[in-house]
Amino acid sequence: MKVRVDVMLKTGVLDPQGEAVRHALGNLGFSGVEGVRQGKVIELDLADGTKEADVKKMCEKLLANTVIENYVIEVL
Repeated sequence: MKVRVDVMLKTGVLDPQGEAVRHALGNLGFSGVEGVRQGKVIELDLADGTKEADVKKMCEKLLANTVIENYVIEVL
């Protein structure tokens, strides 16, 4: 089973990496970019029988900092 976990900062949490990307895009001549949020994608190849609840536990314990980040699990 293959799973993708998308991790993004929660709304209201400052995103210095996203701001750096937004600024760089402006310097490269790309106008109209008003905001950028930087996140991460984690793809897991899991053994058959692994439950989505197990992936949620992985996220809660290691893959995401749930104080400042949200995550979405997608089974591929």
